[in-house]
Amino acid sequence: MTKIVGTLGAKSRSVEVLSACLKAGMSVARFDFSLGDTKYHQETLENLKSAIKSTKKLCSVMLDTAGPELTVLNKSEKPISLEADASITLTPDEGQEASSEVFPINFGGLSKAVKKGDTIFIGQYLFTGSETTSVWLEVDQVKGDDVVCIVKNSATLTGSLFTLHAAQIHIDLPTLSDKDKKVISTWGVQNKIDFLSLSFTRHAEDVREAREFLCKLGDLSQTLIFAKIENEEGLTHFDDILQEADGIILSRGNLGIDLPPEKVFLFQKAAVYKCNMAGKPAVVTRVVDSMTDNLRPTRAEATDVANAVLDGTDAILLGAETLRGLYPIETISTVGRICAEAEKVFNQDLYFKRTVKFVGEPMSHLESIASSAVRAAIKVKASVIICFTSSGRAARLIAKYRPTMPVLSVVIPRLKTNQLKWSFTGAFEARQSLIVRGLFPMLADPRHPAESTNASNESVLKVALDHGKASGVVKSHDRVVICQKVGDASVVKIIELEG
Repeated sequence: MTKIVGTLGAKSRSVEVLSACLKAGMSVARFDFSLGDTKYHQETLENLKSAIKSTKKLCSVMLDTAGPELTVLNKSEKPISLEADASITLTPDEGQEASSEVFPINFGGLSKAVKKGDTIFIGQYLFTGSETTSVWLEVDQVKGDDVVCIVKNSATLTGSLFTLHAAQIHIDLPTLSDKDKKVISTWGVQNKIDFLSLSFTRHAEDVREAREFLCKLGDLSQTLIFAKIENEEGLTHFDDILQEADGIILSRGNLGIDLPPEKVFLFQKAAVYKCNMAGKPAVVTRVVDSMTDNLRPTRAEATDVANAVLDGTDAILLGAETLRGLYPIETISTVGRICAEAEKVFNQDLYFKRTVKFVGEPMSHLESIASSAVRAAIKVKASVIICFTSSGRAARLIAKYRPTMPVLSVVIPRLKTNQLKWSFTGAFEARQSLIVRGLFPMLADPRHPAESTNASNESVLKVALDHGKASGVVKSHDRVVICQKVGDASVVKIIELEG
């Protein structure tokens, strides 16, 4: 029921591997634009489309922006060794060669943002602050535009580009960079992306600006924005950001070095709870790092995945594990198995009561229908809830109450016109439910209206039930709860299947 987001890259872009990833349980593909150009990502996406066709498994597309990322360019690509207690200068002069004495960085304002005693992390990919492949620096003094730091741990940095993270320091760069805007307006529009993952979201205003930008791009006005919370600034404004965003990604890699380690768990639990109560998807990252190079996760990581599920997380996002890891397919299936075990012991009863109490009274019409459908399904031990919806909102509300059985969201396309041509809506709505826990979309035949007499819905229902039987969710004599609109009224009914 918990969804898996896989980041596609070097080790996961062939049709063969992508087909296996889809079969293993990946339902959202993340394209990270901090690495690779549009041509590279387009090739990967074309392969993904072929894999979707051959496996008949749905998958949605998430574009992850680079955001205000600070980097060090190592033109020579020679490994650079740094010794503890040595001194190194960070300079905005990008003409300089990177060495163990000097690092050229892509941001001129660092000297104005930091002061003596501040912490800076530099590493290839991500940093834990404890490994030998990333370095922890302490600011010693600021000289003009340069920042002189003391090296806290011995490390060797390899590769052509290192990422720099200044802990708990405001970096005065736009959240949506010009490079990001270009990628969204070309690659994003061309591929009608389902989700935009907004890196380094710090204020609700960041989400509003991104939304305005997407609305100007026609097709992308339906794209959902997931705010990626990566630093203390994002945490401070979390409640406002949650109101504006369509979902939240907790980027624990960066958060873990911006916050003291002992605070990370508390923030994760609080943030997931708030997302659950708002009925917005919560996505957690950095769960099985060690599977980048190993076939098995550590005990701590396995427990971490299970706890995320018990906390109410909608999706687990895999980064390096699938992007450049040696075992992308095994990682997806391992995480899937851990999630399934945790779901078996998820305290649905407590969760349901808590959500109903949080929503309070009087409930809105839709909210009461959704919670009634879930309550009925649990009482009669239904094997599935089928929800007919055109916007996807009703199905998402049902999923918000975390029923123990899958929710089949039958999206009924609507016909719309811009005076020049007719088109159907529905594909976006169906794909976007692929990140919501327990929600499984199906796109119905547009000839069957969602809000009509019962007769035409019977045929759609039959298609939905056949789909349920084929995927092994429904069998004869099972009970099924159906949620649909009939005329102006919303109806929840329980049916028992024949033998």
